[in-house]
Amino acid sequence: MFATTVRLHMLVAAICFSVTGSPAAEWNDAARRDVQKRIDERAAEYTAIAEKIWDFAEVGYQETRSAALLQGQLKNAGFKITEKVGGLPTAFTAEYGSGKPVIGILGEYDALPGMQQDRAPFKRPEVATQPGHACGHNLFGTASALAAITVKEWLAENNVTGTIRFYGCPAEEGGSGKVFMVRAGAFKDCDVVLHWHPNASNRAANNVTYGNVTGKFHFHGTAAHASSAPEKGRSALDGVMLFTHAVELLREHIPRNMRLHYIITGGGDAPNIVPAHAEVYLYLRSDEMRVIDDIWPRIKKCAEGAALATETKFELEYVSSAYTMLPNSSLAKLLDQQLKHVGGVKYNDEERAFAADIQATLTAAKLPVPALAAALEIAPPGTEPSSGSTDVADVSWNVPTGGFSTATFVPGVPLHSWQAVACAGHSSGHKGMLVAAKVLTLGALELFTNPDEVRAAREAFERSRGKEEYRSRLPADFKPNLEYRKSSGQ
Repeated sequence: MFATTVRLHMLVAAICFSVTGSPAAEWNDAARRDVQKRIDERAAEYTAIAEKIWDFAEVGYQETRSAALLQGQLKNAGFKITEKVGGLPTAFTAEYGSGKPVIGILGEYDALPGMQQDRAPFKRPEVATQPGHACGHNLFGTASALAAITVKEWLAENNVTGTIRFYGCPAEEGGSGKVFMVRAGAFKDCDVVLHWHPNASNRAANNVTYGNVTGKFHFHGTAAHASSAPEKGRSALDGVMLFTHAVELLREHIPRNMRLHYIITGGGDAPNIVPAHAEVYLYLRSDEMRVIDDIWPRIKKCAEGAALATETKFELEYVSSAYTMLPNSSLAKLLDQQLKHVGGVKYNDEERAFAADIQATLTAAKLPVPALAAALEIAPPGTEPSSGSTDVADVSWNVPTGGFSTATFVPGVPLHSWQAVACAGHSSGHKGMLVAAKVLTLGALELFTNPDEVRAAREAFERSRGKEEYRSRLPADFKPNLEYRKSSGQ
């Protein structure tokens, strides 16, 4: 039995607390195996939860059913729930225990617009008008909740002082939910935060991600009959088109370590009406926040010039911003060790057939296709900058933060694709989710049983941060746009 295996060992730990309240004793391989077995025994229960969240497929700040499902699971397990953290309707924390260390585990559950897909390894474009879990956040939130509950049980059964806290984080996909949770002080007493993310490989992270600033550029003109009175109109769409043309010219003169992309989210209502309103939703990214600070004002000048030339007006509506990730070498090493303890994802015959069919669609699209064995391998910790962005980075500048990925997607499948949606709803994805739950649990328990690991994570945090002070690029008075998906028809 789990408790019997470690009770005598942890009794010594409970007596030999350090001054921080963390146990001084180690735990052994038998205890690690018992923890993993406990998670395996709950695989069906938590797979069903992940499936429900996959079916809900709720976009940022609208994840009412997904958040409620995870809250209920955690509450039933004995956690104290705090809702509407940071004033966000679908943000919450779930906490158990008392004293130090305080170890946080992040969970996400928002879907992406226009990505709905069934669980089959072929594209279903007829359903791709609704949201879908193309980033696997149905797996993310579920694995993190399972890990938090397993850690809680271990603390209770072994009478160990410490606090485990699950963070229910909404709107990671372009809504900056964690930025507002940071502002609300939700992480101020946390010693270490752990997180993970679905991907096509198993790897601890020790790298920078791209920061970003995003916003909607609204152009306002004057409506008129496009044929009988065009001279009386001032086209907001002309403003948008001139703005995007200026942005394309600017693209030649920005640093290499940048990404700039946009969509036109509003272009008018009918061809025979001069558009009175048009809108562009734009992202600017870089692995250096100072570079974003240099280029973002130039983008705004492109909009000002377009408005002047077309005799329209423009206004900028900020939507989100994410910082660059602050790497933590100590936590990367810790999580790499846990990944090696757990191992990767091993497919059965049905899953291999599914994976082969998925990879055939990648081959048809002329995308790289790694061997299926990559799902089982543990890759070395990533150190190269990632051009993706996440508001986890804002947390990483405020508390030591460590993360990793597991092979929830078939090797070669890119994030934000229909193939990713299919994998997130398939048993191959569920296996990657269980790997993540085990790694999070083992990582958290290493921190609870070894105060030196907590201190090392803090020291690595201080080294990486240096003298740079965290400052979100969202205006200080900016309030979250809870309708950022609805308002643009996404």
